[in-house]
Amino acid sequence: MLGDSQFKQLTSLAALCLCITVGITSWAVNERVLLNDGKEEGEDFGPLHILSEIANTAMNLPRSIQAICYVQFWAWIGWFPFLFYSTTWVGEIYLRYDAPADAKAAGDLTGQVGRIGSMALIAFSIITFIMSVILPFFVKSPDEEGPGFTPRPPASIASFVTEFEKYKPSLLTTWTVSHCIFAGSMIMAPFVQSLRSATIIVAACGVSWAISCWAPFTFLGVEINRLSQSGHSYGHLGRNSIELESPVQLHLNHSLEEASGAKGESSGKYLGIMNLYTTLPQFVGTGISWVVFSLLEPGKSPELSKDTDASEHHSTDGPNAIGVCLFIGAICAVFAALSTRRLKRLQGH
Repeated sequence: MLGDSQFKQLTSLAALCLCITVGITSWAVNERVLLNDGKEEGEDFGPLHILSEIANTAMNLPRSIQAICYVQFWAWIGWFPFLFYSTTWVGEIYLRYDAPADAKAAGDLTGQVGRIGSMALIAFSIITFIMSVILPFFVKSPDEEGPGFTPRPPASIASFVTEFEKYKPSLLTTWTVSHCIFAGSMIMAPFVQSLRSATIIVAACGVSWAISCWAPFTFLGVEINRLSQSGHSYGHLGRNSIELESPVQLHLNHSLEEASGAKGESSGKYLGIMNLYTTLPQFVGTGISWVVFSLLEPGKSPELSKDTDASEHHSTDGPNAIGVCLFIGAICAVFAALSTRRLKRLQGH
């Protein structure tokens, strides 16, 4: 029913799971209906206008959001080769150093590489899932760091919770550590010579990936809320400082719906720009990988291309080209960690 091959069955199962999860999300989330009030009639919303708006917003980003985007840019240059080549890298390590002679003589070497690499990726996925569930309980939320947050645990565990809260790291610190874990793992990639070590390295990156899927969007949401509050809040000012409009006048001049609409529009722009900072590194990573493969492994793989002439094979005496790409990604992860520290200074932590 799902297909006549394992790949087709897995693809069908993945598509089915995607439809179910997206369907549940669409059913559970309530959104405000956008009504056309006629104020925007006659305005130009063509492609050029949209591109100019995005470019103008990108050139004038708030410093904190710009810092988050810089972190994403450097981090994703590192993540691109890992997500694309990690399974192949693990399989090549197995064939080059650990595979017995009969395994190398087997006909389906490509499938064998895929299966060995997939096992490492399964370990990576399991670690990612576990960390995604556990870490939020052990990391201080950005909301908890605000002056208005006062935790009120039950009296029976109040003393334990209060003591535990003192040692919880901030999400920003955790994000920095995740870059360091990823960089430390990938720096060792060119020197790995066993399947076990390669699998451990890939699995360890699951910790970093769990945080990387969580932290940037959290901080972006915090910054968007902070900007919207600073633009529409009344502020805590003294009675004699300035003469404020009454809440009724404020609501007449700027309705809550307008404020909410402006906030949503800004949110969409900032999310779109951060997606650009996530996409552009993939082109950079592709260019870096092309240069590395052209210099280190210009021919065909001797392990996977046994039917071709030996003159077309690349040498296996030098470092593994994928390992070098992962190493370059580790260097970029170091820059991401430094950019995260800059974000911490901007936020005044």
